[in-house]
Amino acid sequence: MAKVVVLGSGFAGQTAALNLRRHLGKEHEVVVVTPNKKFGYIPSFVWVGVAKMDVEETQFELAPVYKRMGITYINGFARSIYPDDNYVMVELLEGKGEEKVEYDYLINATGPKLNYEATPGLGPDQGGHTVSICTPIHAKEAGEKYLEMVKRMEQGETVRMLIGTGHGMATCQGAAFEYIHNIAFDLEERGLLDKAEITWISNEQALGDFGVGGMVVKKGGYYASGKIFAESSFMEKGFRWITGAHVTRVEEGKAYYKTIESSEERVEEFDFAMLIPMFAGVPIKYIDKDGNDITGELCAPNGMLKVDADYESAGRGFDNWKAEDWPKTYQNPKYPNLFAAGIAFAPPHPISKPAKSPDGTPIVATPPRTGMAAGIIGHAVALSIVDMIQGKSDKPTHTASMANFGAACVASMGKSMTKGNAAVIAMYPVVPNYEKWEYGRDMDVTFGDQGLAGHWLKALLHHMFIYKMRGLPFWWLIPD
Repeated sequence: MAKVVVLGSGFAGQTAALNLRRHLGKEHEVVVVTPNKKFGYIPSFVWVGVAKMDVEETQFELAPVYKRMGITYINGFARSIYPDDNYVMVELLEGKGEEKVEYDYLINATGPKLNYEATPGLGPDQGGHTVSICTPIHAKEAGEKYLEMVKRMEQGETVRMLIGTGHGMATCQGAAFEYIHNIAFDLEERGLLDKAEITWISNEQALGDFGVGGMVVKKGGYYASGKIFAESSFMEKGFRWITGAHVTRVEEGKAYYKTIESSEERVEEFDFAMLIPMFAGVPIKYIDKDGNDITGELCAPNGMLKVDADYESAGRGFDNWKAEDWPKTYQNPKYPNLFAAGIAFAPPHPISKPAKSPDGTPIVATPPRTGMAAGIIGHAVALSIVDMIQGKSDKPTHTASMANFGAACVASMGKSMTKGNAAVIAMYPVVPNYEKWEYGRDMDVTFGDQGLAGHWLKALLHHMFIYKMRGLPFWWLIPD
């Protein structure tokens, strides 16, 4: 009998757990350790943040799913991992103390720590001055504060809104892109768009970068850059934009920032701001058999677990980066029964070309690894572990390099079944390969479009993936 422990219940963790349970016999145990009591469908938090969807529509209780599937559920925080002795110390929630959880295989799929403190004054908690759509609670609070802005506009006041990223190394620009367009769409529907001064601020060197080095898409036989698409959309809505920016601190109504062009601190004033924070690894200590803290050896400086990537490649510079730098199996090189999936794995380097402000502050959109990518990776890791448990191989059998798989993104630009809008973008691969393709990606399968049908697809995906993550009949037929 083997015991597989999955840390985390997001896209990567839930996908891994469901696939482990499906493919392993009942003599093997699958355990999920998570501080969450509910699964949250993150792509729909953008609609919660503009008060167009109730937060409960994006969630479901985890315990009944795990009970039905035969998965052991431990509600708590993984605090330390002892990889030589194969166990995790878990801080149980609701005052239940600690539990030692042994494993034969471990998947770290804990997702990100929302590192608001990397930017003083950022975020909705601990005296911060901005809202967030990164968690269900934060998204609900954002929707409530947004409606307060709506009331002010209805009373004739002009409101300044600032949307984007709150750190020079932040990711998930796509979520902010969706949010700014949903706000504009809703205000236009209310006849209030002229009462809003909306500004975009981002660490991207150019609009449409999204942390994947930008993209060229094919539509109707023509090629167009994501930069042109984003700029035309922003101009149509009357947005201002600031790119190549690192937000240094936030005060009440003021965001201070520097840029790639200047280290001089500038200020952008706002009445309402939603800025995505920098992501870091969830703080878990790794302790060896002698009691030494080896976290620094196993993890990158940001706390994310090192896997089978070429981490030496970062020092070779952008012009020498290759698709082969990226991990394939997500197995830790020192401990073969330890894996990472989704945001929890440390990328070898950015996908976008890095830059710095004149004073040396790094400013680069970091690689996105959420949603579809997280699910694909979690699935591959689970199947490798299944094969290793079943004696088919002593090493991972399934691969999921971001340089070898594609991803589809449906970016909401307005929620309405009759007037809604969404951009549908498919790219292959996620990490561009300029040695193989002129534009870094296969243009036969890289394309983009937008319109009402895109919104219908976005709404359909909401229901499909909640169905899948609940492990309901034939859930495995829905692609990652």
